[in-house]
Amino acid sequence: MTTAYKHEPFTDFTNEETKNAFKIALSQVQEIMGNDYPLVIGGERFTTEDKITSINPANKAEIVGTVSKATKEHAEKAIQAAAEAFESWRNWNPEARADILFRAAAIIRRRKHYFSALLVKEAGKPWNEADADTAEAIDFLEYYARQMIELAKGKPVNSREGEKNNYIYTPTGVTVVIPPWNFLFAIMAGTTVAPIVTGNTVVLKPASTTPVIAAKFVEVLEEAGLPKGVVNLVPGSGSEIGDYLVDHPKTSLITFTGSREVGTRIFERAAKVHPGQMHLKRVIAEMGGKDTVVVDKDCDLELAAQSIFASAFGFSGQKCSSGSRAVVHADVYDHILGRVIEITEKQIVGNPENAKTYMGPVIDQNSFDKIMDYITIGKGEGRLVSGGNGDDSKGYFIEPTIFADLDPKARLMQEEIFGPVVAFSKFSSFDEALEIANNTEYGLTGAVITNNREYIERAKREFHVGNLYINRTCTGAIVGYHPFGGFKMSGTDSKAGGPDYLALHMQAKTISEML
Repeated sequence: MTTAYKHEPFTDFTNEETKNAFKIALSQVQEIMGNDYPLVIGGERFTTEDKITSINPANKAEIVGTVSKATKEHAEKAIQAAAEAFESWRNWNPEARADILFRAAAIIRRRKHYFSALLVKEAGKPWNEADADTAEAIDFLEYYARQMIELAKGKPVNSREGEKNNYIYTPTGVTVVIPPWNFLFAIMAGTTVAPIVTGNTVVLKPASTTPVIAAKFVEVLEEAGLPKGVVNLVPGSGSEIGDYLVDHPKTSLITFTGSREVGTRIFERAAKVHPGQMHLKRVIAEMGGKDTVVVDKDCDLELAAQSIFASAFGFSGQKCSSGSRAVVHADVYDHILGRVIEITEKQIVGNPENAKTYMGPVIDQNSFDKIMDYITIGKGEGRLVSGGNGDDSKGYFIEPTIFADLDPKARLMQEEIFGPVVAFSKFSSFDEALEIANNTEYGLTGAVITNNREYIERAKREFHVGNLYINRTCTGAIVGYHPFGGFKMSGTDSKAGGPDYLALHMQAKTISEML
C-alpha cells in the first residue's frame, strides 16, 4: 500500500470500447435521476421536508436529485456527533485510518465511469473534464493515505545525553468542510479525507448546486468502513447553517474553497472566540484567482495559442486556475490572437453527454447572468473578437468569448468572472509583462510561454503566484505533482495535494523524557 505514488491515469475516450463503457455509465446514472438523499448525522439518516434540488445545468428540466436541507438543529446535532466520534477516532492507528482511504479509492476506481457520468449530469462537465475530476478524487485519497503513514512517524529532533525527545502530530478536532461546486468530486473528497485521515472528524456542508455527488461519496466512505459520526453530511444554506458551523465553539478547523467574498468572511468570523471555546480556530482557504498566461515573442507560437485556449475554456472557464488573462508581446499579439480565435471557433459547445462536446454549460442561472453581465462590460472596455452570445432557454450555455485590446486595469482584467471569457492585453517589455501579471489582488496560478532562459528565471522569482507553470497551461494541477494553492487574496496557500497539507490539520507536539 505504501509503494511510490503515481497519479490515476486519465481515460482515453478515442477507444471505442471505452467510449461505449462510458455511454453505459451515463444510462446507469440516468436511472437514479430525481432520487432523494437524506442528511447523515452520527450514522443516522434524517429526511426533511425542505429540500435542495440539484438541476442538470445542460437541461434545466431534469432534476439530478433532491437532498434534505439541514437546519441549525441538524447542524448542532452534527457538531455534537463529530465531537463524540472524535474521542475514539483520534486514537485509531493512522495506518488503519489510511486503509479506509485506500478502500474508498478502490471502490471509486471500480465505478470510475459511473461517478464521472454523474458529474456530467450534475455539473455539466464534458467527458474529459468529468474523468479528470474523478481521477483527482482517487488521487487525493491515495496520496493523503500514504502521506499520513509517513506523518505518523513524526519528525526527527535532537536529544541530549540523558534525555529522549520526540516531535509528533496529533489531531485537532471537529472540522467544518465547505467545498465548491466546480470540482464537485475532487475537492469535496480531498477536503473531507484530509481531516479524517489525520484523526479529525468532519461536518460536511457541500455546495448547494452539487450536493448529490457528496451524498454518494459519503456512501462510499461508509462502504469502506468509516465509523459512524466521523463524517456528517449536512447540506444547507450558508446564511442558515454555514455561519453557525463556523462560529460553533467546538469547531476547531474550517476548510473552505470558494469565492474571495465568502472566504474572507469565514476568516474573519473564525477569528472571534466564542463562550466555551477552548482553542483558536484554524482556517484553510482557497479563494479564487485572476490568472495570467504571459506570452513572450520568443516562444513556440502554437504552444502559446493552445495554452491560452485550454487555460481559458476548460470546463467553461469555471476553474479558479483558469487563464482568463492573456498578456502577449506586441510583436506576436495579432498572430496569437488570431490563432486562439481559430482554435476556439472549431470547438463544439453543447450537451456534455455528447462525446464530441468540448465545452458544456455554466453551472446555474446566477452564473449565467453574472457572466453575461461581464460580457456586456467587456464590450465597453475592449474589442469583442469571438463569441459573446448566451442561451439559457434549455440550459445555461455561453459561447467561449474573446476580448482584445484590454487596458491592464480594466474590470475584465481585474475581476474573477468564473466563466468562458478571456481578455487579451499586450506588452512591449518583460518588465511590463510582469507588472501586468502581478497587478491583481489574486496570486493563484500563472503561465509563462517563452524560450528566453533569463525571463524564465525572472518569472520564478518575480511572478507572484502559488503555482507557476512554464511553457504549458496554467490549469491542470495533479495531486502529488503540483501542490496547489495561491498567494495574496487567492487564499492561505495551503498547497492541497502536497507534502505539507496534512500537517495543517494537526497540532505538533513535543515530548521530552528524562532517562
